[in-house]
Amino acid sequence: MALRISRELVGSIVAHARQDHPDEACGVIAGPIDSDSPQRFIPMINSARSPNFYEFDSSDLLKLYREMDANNEDPIVIYHSHTHTEAFPSRTDVAYASEPGAHYVVVSTRETGNDDGPYEFRSFRIIDGEISEEEVEITE
Repeated sequence: MALRISRELVGSIVAHARQDHPDEACGVIAGPIDSDSPQRFIPMINSARSPNFYEFDSSDLLKLYREMDANNEDPIVIYHSHTHTEAFPSRTDVAYASEPGAHYVVVSTRETGNDDGPYEFRSFRIIDGEISEEEVEITE
């Protein structure tokens, strides 16, 4: 299995991660139900405002899920950044992974912080606490 995602959406995720550095950034990319096609970029606020942890604000998350329901969308990608470690899900990330159909993207800004330059962009499936990395296919 692979995540197929547009270059534009990858750029939006990386820009959000750099903008929020040194805190972790987080958000969702929604797409049509059962499509596995990420389309609508939805940056969220990390209510934890932490460099080591992210948390969606519960009222923002409720609003998002109502909006996705109204638009017949699923959360295709759930993303967040790591600011000081590699782009790999932490134990906490795994514990909070509640969407078995979603691609969990982790971007690491540890090398460059807010600046342009190298970054890690990896995607995972997290089902019942099991992490499996998947290929990322960037489309135009």
